[in-house]
Amino acid sequence: MPRVLIADDEGSMRSLVARAIAMDGHATVTAQDGAEALEILTSEAGTFDLLLTDIQMPVMDGIALALTAARDFPNLTILLMTGFADQRERASGLNAIVHDVVTKPFSVTDIRSAVARALAARTSRSTQ
Repeated sequence: MPRVLIADDEGSMRSLVARAIAMDGHATVTAQDGAEALEILTSEAGTFDLLLTDIQMPVMDGIALALTAARDFPNLTILLMTGFADQRERASGLNAIVHDVVTKPFSVTDIRSAVARALAARTSRSTQ
């Protein structure tokens, strides 16, 4: 069962995404900002398959989280979410470490599909 860490400062979005992903049998853990997500990643080193993080958050944004997570956990697949075009532009330079950027608002089907694609890409990388 893949483990997914979800970081988003909006409680309703965290809950929606966690419920949607759980529908596919994934174990989810949530964090309210990048700093909390990094603490969880560090304390549970190597136990997550996917980091799904919003870009714009207080304390530590998703891009800073992605950069740190990619450095410290190179096998972790990273998927970003954003509702802001300028944030999507900021993420465009991270293609080497980020699997994709999902644009908000999205449907439950959209986020489930994005997670499935990211996890499938992770599986194909690890079998090569």
